[in-house]
Amino acid sequence: MISATAIVLEQPERLSFRAVDLTEPGPDDVVVNIDWTGVSTGTERLLYSGQMPAFPGMGYPLVPGYETVGRIAGGARSGERVFVPGAQCFGEIRGLFGGSASRLVVPSARAVRIDDGLGERGTLMALAATAYHALAAPEARLPELIVGHGVLGRLIARITTVLAAERGTPAPVVWETNAGRRSGAVGYEVVHPMDDDRRNYPVICDVSGDSEILDTVIACLAPGGEIVLAGFYSKPLGFAFPPAFIREARIRIAAEWKPADLTAVIALIDEGRLSLDGLITHRVEAAQAEGAYRTAFEDADCLKMIMDWRAFS
Repeated sequence: MISATAIVLEQPERLSFRAVDLTEPGPDDVVVNIDWTGVSTGTERLLYSGQMPAFPGMGYPLVPGYETVGRIAGGARSGERVFVPGAQCFGEIRGLFGGSASRLVVPSARAVRIDDGLGERGTLMALAATAYHALAAPEARLPELIVGHGVLGRLIARITTVLAAERGTPAPVVWETNAGRRSGAVGYEVVHPMDDDRRNYPVICDVSGDSEILDTVIACLAPGGEIVLAGFYSKPLGFAFPPAFIREARIRIAAEWKPADLTAVIALIDEGRLSLDGLITHRVEAAQAEGAYRTAFEDADCLKMIMDWRAFS
């Protein structure tokens, strides 16, 4: 029997750090010894608080996490540095999303090879692919306004800036109300919303997670413009109809990233066009998971929390 140490959400706001048994690997599976995992301040916050809306696979106890980097142990791919977007290898313990453990058993195709030099930054692959997916819909135009300068907002801004330079379109403006998060821009501008009087943005991408944001951004939209909802919202969204009617506003929802998005961002990174530098701000040993979760969810200075599992591999 293969075992591991895992973070287990026993129920909302009750976390344990304990040994778990893993399912035996099949002929198409690989065993991955995990080095680092990231904490998502979107979906994992909702899982931790118990506010996650009804979702396939929901239930407790569960192993969270989908920002996972490790090395394959044994077999033809032994030693490869890989990104793993979660696993379902914990028997009766649900894997939603199943990446926060010292060892995983996953289908080989789900362990995506990445450059060894990325190290802990490889945990950002899921967010980078999410950012790319928000921009990659057929015939989509690049946003000229991005709302929110957390990690996802920064990645959307970085990718947009790269693609805009290639297409000869403007670099984006980013709104951020938190003064501490208005630093770190590379090639684009970050401003407080009150300091921006533009009212004709053709495309606005929201990653604020604010369920009351629509009236504010609709007021800044050009006629026929589009709002892309790239965050995750735990509460219903609503808006006043007349301003949206006058602008013939369109709303598009960017859902979960697809394998093609991950392939695209890996290429951008390998070609030196997309940097993941400066996005990880906090690091702890995995055994300190409970405090790490609270810091990730409550400390506005924490952009991305990384947990180090190498002592357990």
